[in-house]
Amino acid sequence: MRQIRGEAVSSLFEKRVWGLIKPAPLCKYFSGPEPAQPDRGLTPAELGAFQDESVREVVLRTYQNSPFYREKMDLAGVAPESFSGLADLGKLPFTTKDELRGKPWALLACAKKDVALIMVSTGTTGGEEIYVPSTWKDYYLHELAPGYPNLVPVGSGDICLNALPYEMSSAGLAFHKVFMDGCLSTVIPAGKGGAYSTPEKTVKMMRDLQPTVVITTPSWAVTLAEAAAAVSFDPAGLPLKLMWLTGEGCSPAFRQRVEKMWGATANFYYGSLECGGVGIECHEHFGYHICGAHVFVEIVEPETGEVLEPGEIGEIVVTCLLRYDTPIIRYRTRDLGYIDPDPCRCGVTLPRLFLRGRVVDEVVVRGISFSPYYLEEFLMRLEEVGNWYQFVNPAGAQHLTVRAELAPGVTPGPELADKLASKLEYGIGIPCEFELVPKIPRSTGKTVRVVRE
Repeated sequence: MRQIRGEAVSSLFEKRVWGLIKPAPLCKYFSGPEPAQPDRGLTPAELGAFQDESVREVVLRTYQNSPFYREKMDLAGVAPESFSGLADLGKLPFTTKDELRGKPWALLACAKKDVALIMVSTGTTGGEEIYVPSTWKDYYLHELAPGYPNLVPVGSGDICLNALPYEMSSAGLAFHKVFMDGCLSTVIPAGKGGAYSTPEKTVKMMRDLQPTVVITTPSWAVTLAEAAAAVSFDPAGLPLKLMWLTGEGCSPAFRQRVEKMWGATANFYYGSLECGGVGIECHEHFGYHICGAHVFVEIVEPETGEVLEPGEIGEIVVTCLLRYDTPIIRYRTRDLGYIDPDPCRCGVTLPRLFLRGRVVDEVVVRGISFSPYYLEEFLMRLEEVGNWYQFVNPAGAQHLTVRAELAPGVTPGPELADKLASKLEYGIGIPCEFELVPKIPRSTGKTVRVVRE
């Protein structure tokens, strides 16, 4: 029986997990051969067999140890002994954000004394906060067990600038753990807009420490680039091998602007406080490879809950495959997307997830819904428009109002506003008007792109 910091890997299932998938960072504690990696060594059949057994184990343990889920399963008439695996997943009830709001111990399937860390949601979707407690075993042992070396090519010698929020939310701490314990690299805990995490101080660290990897949000990447320009420092001169953008949605056109500022490839990373890592983009920039050894993803019709086929757009629903002490089963993320199971040109066989915005962020004009990222794509193609904007979308809107800064050196005026409105309307097919402003307020939290004035 293996021991890590007093935690025992004792169950038959856990032994099989550790025999099937390399415990990437924690392998330094063990001896023996290195097993296969899920993004290059496991066949789809092997991964499917792992997921099938894993979800059975999660359901069994959850029913035994979680009053919250036991009640839900009893009401749905699902008995764990009759649950066969992925084929029966649709019989289980969904877990929603509203069920978890303001209930810090709702997900607990262990003793409170075993909890090592408690994180809280950012609150950007409204309502009371969602708390997610974690035991050391779930947070380190299980979440770091499978590695994704092709999708996360970071290792010893890399210096990782972590410009994500550290306080309360999971973002900064999660990647701190991945880079330091998972990749054995050096981490700069720059944070994002905290008491000490000013853009100016982060730029100073960038200049002094010369990071090779940066992870931050799309909007904060622009904020840091602006702060660097103010002191005549060019981020494109850093020895960056890769950037990750996460925590906010972003269109390909906005990503291209970030890449130009930083002189580096920027890949997207998709996850959440409740579910952890869900998808990692490769250099092909054609969908997020689903972290299939950590999560199983379904796409459901938002109104009916019907499971949709690959290629159909619906709400993303996540089941965590290695979370036993605070399990997440069929969690409705309120994000929209679809799955493409076809192989990617990069060679990674994990299915790809394509995001299409959030249910709560849809922009509705003349009764037609648009993803803000779809609109952003066309907006960012307009060279006269700067990097900061808002879509103003009151109820019953008959046209799209865009409040935007202009690019440096561009002079505002009614004629330019009309010209931009015509160009954007041509691209998206709905009437537009522009409100050109000197400056959009910056935020140290998640940047709000849609306002309901």
